[in-house]
Amino acid sequence: MSFREEYDGARALIEEALKKEFALPGLEEAMSYSLLAGGKRVRPVLTVKFCEAAGGRAEEAMSLGCALEMLHTYSLIHDDLPAMDNDDLRRGKPTNHKVFGECTAILAGDALQSAAFRTASEAGLKFSRPEAGLEAVRYFAEAAGERGMCLGQYGDTTIPESERTAETLLRINDLKTGALLRAACVLGVLAAMGNRDVCPDCVSAAEEYALNLGRAFQIKDDMLDAMSTDSELGKPVGSDLANGKATYMSLLGAEKCADLVREYTERAKAALRKASWAGDTSFLLELADELEKRSS
Repeated sequence: MSFREEYDGARALIEEALKKEFALPGLEEAMSYSLLAGGKRVRPVLTVKFCEAAGGRAEEAMSLGCALEMLHTYSLIHDDLPAMDNDDLRRGKPTNHKVFGECTAILAGDALQSAAFRTASEAGLKFSRPEAGLEAVRYFAEAAGERGMCLGQYGDTTIPESERTAETLLRINDLKTGALLRAACVLGVLAAMGNRDVCPDCVSAAEEYALNLGRAFQIKDDMLDAMSTDSELGKPVGSDLANGKATYMSLLGAEKCADLVREYTERAKAALRKASWAGDTSFLLELADELEKRSS
């Protein structure tokens, strides 16, 4: 099976699982609108594939992966609101608040966050080793809250653009983007640990892989915002420049950004070699390369 076939297969399973979550009219309709709007599903795919790499089965990680996608979607709904990025388009469709109004969009995001924790908790209860389930929920919460994504978003909305350096952006994005990527990888390992022995070094290797993958991912995002097109990206390009935001591109230039994306991609792949994996890590190595080359 090729990398693309393997990725699409995992993504299709995740899409089917997500479609079963929210079917009622009203609030759940607004939740489903954004949850099922597409996207690469990188985070749940990582969760499933890290579980397999650590010796587990895809189905053991599916609910945790879906929970992460709910959490990620809630953050996108809120990120698009006028108080934050004020975006009208997300994944080629009108943003949630443009369709349902700001009040419902806020509530849809809040409800997705709550549903994410319910889903993660239910997944952990199915493990034969309950300590792995507890650690998964703890890690999930830390990635989402005041030590992770929310802190990164706070920094992104409060630190003046004129005071930002490349190092400042790195700190913000390690939290805002990187925290959920790290959770995606670690939760996959914990899902495998829930029912079997796993090399303990797999957790730290997953964290290091995700840290560097997240850095490469965000720098590449800044490059695409400056160099891609609306149709390729599925959202307006050039918004960072138009809003006067400091980005890796504005601070470092295209050549340096491309060099950093390559460097962090190689660091991510090297991290996997620091643990003993019961399964195959070739997909994770290829994924890092594919994200480096992506055009959307």
